Amino acid sequence: MDADGFWLFDLVGDDIAFWLGYLTNGKHLNWYASFRFTIMAAVFGGCLALVFGLLGAMAKASRFTPLRAIGTIYVSMVRGVPDVLFFLFFPLAFEQGVEWVWAMQVCTPDTIAATQANWPPCGEANWLLSTNEYLVLACVSLGIIFGAFTANVIHGAMRAVPQGQLEAARAYGMSDFQVLTRIHIRQMWVYALPGLSNVWLLLIKATSLLSLLQIADIVWWAGQLGSPNFLPQAGLVHGDWRWAYFIALFVFYILITLLSEKGFSRLTTWARRGMPVEG
Repeated sequence: MDADGFWLFDLVGDDIAFWLGYLTNGKHLNWYASFRFTIMAAVFGGCLALVFGLLGAMAKASRFTPLRAIGTIYVSMVRGVPDVLFFLFFPLAFEQGVEWVWAMQVCTPDTIAATQANWPPCGEANWLLSTNEYLVLACVSLGIIFGAFTANVIHGAMRAVPQGQLEAARAYGMSDFQVLTRIHIRQMWVYALPGLSNVWLLLIKATSLLSLLQIADIVWWAGQLGSPNFLPQAGLVHGDWRWAYFIALFVFYILITLLSEKGFSRLTTWARRGMPVEG
């Protein structure tokens, strides 16, 4: 190899070493670590959405009028409120509600009266939430929001189950609870999974809102890392590179979507086992 070849090889090696060092610096490692917040919010938020959805659907289909009214109000109200608005409202309302209850215990009446314009009324009642606590509230918010959509899907799926199967189960002497758990819910999944897959993908997209709750998630770090940087001591002077980081997030969400579609396809196959194949 001639001298030019060695020079080119060294140049390429230096570039690779530089970019490896840049993409593995402290800020980028924090960005990679923040993916866990998105994944945890999706998984735990999805689990809570399924729980709230099942409870909401059973309440909506209940013969007990007050319970049916609660289920109907929950499904209709939450679905009618913009996702971002409710996502911000619930954690704020919960945080200030806890502070109000705590203020009634630790703040004196004179302090509360003198600081009505301040919140919380005294420093002892101030609740400073950590990232993990905000993440828990975010998961609950996602569960409540998409639980309403899940309840609507499950309610429709339960009504789609052929009545003949339910009547046959009752004829065998099953109680209403046995019919619900062994027949109705079991057959319901076949009709619910297509709608639930859509709800899951909507929930996945909603995880991009975590930064609104002061969580340094993948979207927040992408904006920080891609912002124009003209300080040489930061390691690399560059213009607005946010588009490149956001493209990386596009790829991440698309991969999650593809994996989710594969997963729901297998779940549908599992739910149809033992059922007659439609010709």
